[in-house]
Amino acid sequence: MLEYTLRGGPGATAEAELEVKRSRFLCTVVRVASEADARDVIELARKTHWDARHHCSAFVLGSATEPSQVRRSNDDGEPSGTAGRPILDVLNGRNLIDCVAVVSRYFGGTLLGTGGLIRAYSDAAALAIDGARAQHRLVVRERRELFRLALSHADAGRVEAELRQHGVTVLGTDYAAQAVLTLATDAPGAVDLAARVAGVTAGAGTLEPAGAEWVDVAP
Repeated sequence: MLEYTLRGGPGATAEAELEVKRSRFLCTVVRVASEADARDVIELARKTHWDARHHCSAFVLGSATEPSQVRRSNDDGEPSGTAGRPILDVLNGRNLIDCVAVVSRYFGGTLLGTGGLIRAYSDAAALAIDGARAQHRLVVRERRELFRLALSHADAGRVEAELRQHGVTVLGTDYAAQAVLTLATDAPGAVDLAARVAGVTAGAGTLEPAGAEWVDVAP
């Protein structure tokens, strides 16, 4: 199962607005790296939309493949289960992780009922996320094996360009006595990566394992 987040690192944002029977639902989805960051986003929504009646929220941190994943939701005064949980269900249904969604509601004078609230909060969150997807602003989050490749400064630019052309994920390059590229691949791809490096460096490049981490990958 692929899991997604917003492109651009922590702080990346997607927004949408929905009107239902004169009530306005303003959704902000923000990529975050911690629960503290998620709560800061929620608090900022309260301050930004200080005159809104409710600021309902949900967030998902970490991959569903890890027991440490955190999922939270809050109805913020709406009837229980009509706001925070529907927002969380949208995040889960679209496999969005490392994000918080806040929906600020300006009451329009008409009660929407339980079903109406659930649909409105769900639709507002879905609009923001689906809009980001349509704009190609979502990336896949995958755990990748990391390798370092030391090269001469003269060869580094050419090798990096050729590796990228062949679909190798290059996370960055550090320049010191040598240029050191950090490469990422899934576990089955490590053998292919070694062969690719050997090809573009005429056998002179040697990969060194450098652990593993979660990285952004183009879908």
